[in-house]
Amino acid sequence: MPASHPHINLSRYRVVRSIVFVWLTVILFAGFLLNIPRISILEHTARNLYFHVPMWFTMMGAVGVSAWHSVSVLRTGSRIADIRALQAARVGAWFGALGLLTGIIWSRYTWYVGTDVWWNFDPRQTMAALQLLIYGAYFVLRSALEEPEKRARLSAAFNLLAFSTVPFLLYVLPRQMASLHPGADGNPAFSQITAPVMRLVFYPAIAGFIGLFWVLYTQRVRISWIKYRATGNAEL
Repeated sequence: MPASHPHINLSRYRVVRSIVFVWLTVILFAGFLLNIPRISILEHTARNLYFHVPMWFTMMGAVGVSAWHSVSVLRTGSRIADIRALQAARVGAWFGALGLLTGIIWSRYTWYVGTDVWWNFDPRQTMAALQLLIYGAYFVLRSALEEPEKRARLSAAFNLLAFSTVPFLLYVLPRQMASLHPGADGNPAFSQITAPVMRLVFYPAIAGFIGLFWVLYTQRVRISWIKYRATGNAEL
């Protein structure tokens, strides 16, 4: 399997990293300090919009990057493409897990306030959990295969299958089912209940979290490549 250099521009990486950290710091302060209208039921928990939703957007973008590199693995057998596919999926899974966690906390203090309920198998939450389990199976598959080329190709094929489920599990199916989640069947979308002033933070937050993905992903690719060069095994 070819083992080409990852071609990471360290100067660009450092500049982007600094910009992302400053950007997210501003988003954090604006998210908690900017005055927002009191929205029925949501109240100040609406501020979670700046974190919960961008995390899922970032997760979907990350697994898209992972799938893109998996295609390259199947076409060329590139070692670095396999590393990039793995690390993009790993970072994406972390964003997905944080998206699910912030969603659970948000629902606890809006839908289920005054109760002991944290999880009620709402379709959106359930589909999101299922999506993370599918990617968990991808990581298990990788760990179960020892021969590098076989591992790369089989996991790439599974990764593409996992990516094909993303639009259905995270968007199409939840919107067709009765749910308390905004945008589901019978409920307005966030754009219809979110005050315009909140978009001044929401859209930059999406860009900031995607930038954070790029920083973490690039960092992990560098570490993984160094480990591969030193030991012949890029798995972390």
